[in-house]
Amino acid sequence: MIKLRLRRMGRKRQAHYRIVAAEATWPRDGRFIEAVGYYNPRTEPATVEVNAERARYWLEHGAQPTETVRSLLVKAGVLPGRQPETPEKAASARKSPGSGGSAASAAAEHAL
Repeated sequence: MIKLRLRRMGRKRQAHYRIVAAEATWPRDGRFIEAVGYYNPRTEPATVEVNAERARYWLEHGAQPTETVRSLLVKAGVLPGRQPETPEKAASARKSPGSGGSAASAAAEHAL
């Protein structure tokens, strides 16, 4: 099985990563098929550079991204992600009637 995962690069305490397509059984920093991008968490803000065309190619051909790579691909715009919820939307969703409140609160409202 092919995985899209991070490959550690750099010196001690100065890590940056390549996003690579590699066989799942191969060592983390060993052999890989193709590098499709890189990630540097040490910059402010963190640098994420991805060749979107090649990343999509591997995903279409069955490659499974790791959790971290999936989140990086969402940030880079390669994969669709959840839209961040605004506090107003979250509050209105909780207050809307008929949103499935608890049975105790429904009984208390009915008693009044």
